[in-house]
Amino acid sequence: MTDPAPAPVPRALPLAALAALRPKQWTKNGLLIAALVFSARDGVSNLTRVDDWLLFIGAFTSFCLLSSTGYVYNDLRDAEADRAHPKKRFRPIAAGELTTTGAWVLMGLCFTGSMAVAALVGVPFVICALLYFATTLSYSTVFKHYVILDVMFLSACYLWRAVAGAVAIDVPISPWLLLCTAFLALFLGFNKRRGEIMLLDGRKSGTRKALDHYSPAMLQEFQAITTSGTIISYALYTVLGSPTPWLLLTLPYALYGIFRYIYLVDQRGEGAAPDETLLKDVPILLTVALYVATAVAVIVFAPHTGP
Repeated sequence: MTDPAPAPVPRALPLAALAALRPKQWTKNGLLIAALVFSARDGVSNLTRVDDWLLFIGAFTSFCLLSSTGYVYNDLRDAEADRAHPKKRFRPIAAGELTTTGAWVLMGLCFTGSMAVAALVGVPFVICALLYFATTLSYSTVFKHYVILDVMFLSACYLWRAVAGAVAIDVPISPWLLLCTAFLALFLGFNKRRGEIMLLDGRKSGTRKALDHYSPAMLQEFQAITTSGTIISYALYTVLGSPTPWLLLTLPYALYGIFRYIYLVDQRGEGAAPDETLLKDVPILLTVALYVATAVAVIVFAPHTGP
């Protein structure tokens, strides 16, 4: 195993506070846009409705602040274990750049700001955001230590994001959206655990309790199951549940993106931090861009024959 990377230059307090918010992981909240992209009213895509875009922006901002509240809380609880991790030891709280008091103040500011913005979106959205936050806290305090349940609770956070996006713009929550999101979240979650084990190179004790109960062979099986579920559920959605059957044109992008991600985990040891893996791999970024462009073009211009 290669030697751990040298410690970075200590950050000033504002930069340390920003790093503790994990802005790279705000990309996960992009899932809130799924309902806006794939839903329609009276045969007209919601992508053309300015009011819905404003609601989405508010919902996205609220979830970014709320998810950062959870990240800071998680890092505060795990500071000691993070110091034994080759990468997490550089997080602001574990590295001593952000004090316990500073972390609690930062959490309070983020949570208050999130709820203020959520209230502008609507009361149902506030309830959904609080349920997401409760799921995040239950993961950080309890379920992250239990094998399999840790990934399932992480996946539930993705589901709340998808639901919140629909609640924000007041459209029906599609069961297809939930099914595709659930399988994709499980796929990313189990690949994350596999990437973490590969990164630690067998040195699991002292970092995350649940990792002691995973093995590479078991995670490979989970990877195969969730890959199949993700592909099949999305393929069925494009044919049976989408606003237009022309959405089937996006399936090749979805297939390549999933296969590319597996390649990065298996051959390059990526996946321990899905946000970093997705943001730094050029082929995946191009695939996402092409997928979005194709999906938007199809949904806006193709005739709607589905729900």
